[in-house]
Amino acid sequence: MRVLVLEDEPALRESLAQRLRGEGFVVDAAADGIEGEYAGREYPLDVAIVDLGLPGRSGLEVIRAWRDAGKSFPVLVLTARDRWQQKVEALQSGADDYVTKPFQFEEVLARVQALLRRSGGWSQSLQRCGEIELDTRSQQVTVAGAPVELTAFEYRLLEYLMLRAGQVVSKTELTEKLYEQDFERDSNVIEVFVGRLRRKLDPDGTRQPIETLRGRGYRMARD
Repeated sequence: MRVLVLEDEPALRESLAQRLRGEGFVVDAAADGIEGEYAGREYPLDVAIVDLGLPGRSGLEVIRAWRDAGKSFPVLVLTARDRWQQKVEALQSGADDYVTKPFQFEEVLARVQALLRRSGGWSQSLQRCGEIELDTRSQQVTVAGAPVELTAFEYRLLEYLMLRAGQVVSKTELTEKLYEQDFERDSNVIEVFVGRLRRKLDPDGTRQPIETLRGRGYRMARD
């Protein structure tokens, strides 16, 4: 999952970025509204975390610009403004949720995960595709009730495919969502990881939970 952290305070921006990376996210960071608006327009984001008090262009202006440009990724607002009118204004501008500073990282993470689930059509942390279950809170995966051990990248790959179950996901999209910008973009690497994930989820080859569509990408079976 790819997240933008748009925060002008260096220590907070770096702290959020590091902890989100530790949770398996690919993180883009920006320090002002102009840079952040550009990132939201040009990068394939899954979610953005936006401070309202930004130099160059306010967080509200950035969010409005994204929505006017047709960008629909969810936005979590960080704000030191605790008046309800300002929170309402942020939501009316196109934000999806907000957290008031000071905050605990665990709350930010929980709200980001909830926004990602909702954007993928899931209402709870436990996601099911047939016999495969994935819990985004514990990051545990089971198949027919039996636990499956995945590497961090395999887990992120499975989570992304399950959040988009029933949809075709291209190799390019997976590379952009799961790797940092400077990664050597070789689609063969994605093929290798999908193959490894298939063998762990379906060692006997009977379930075939991840379908390959030649020239188009992959599709996770919802049922």
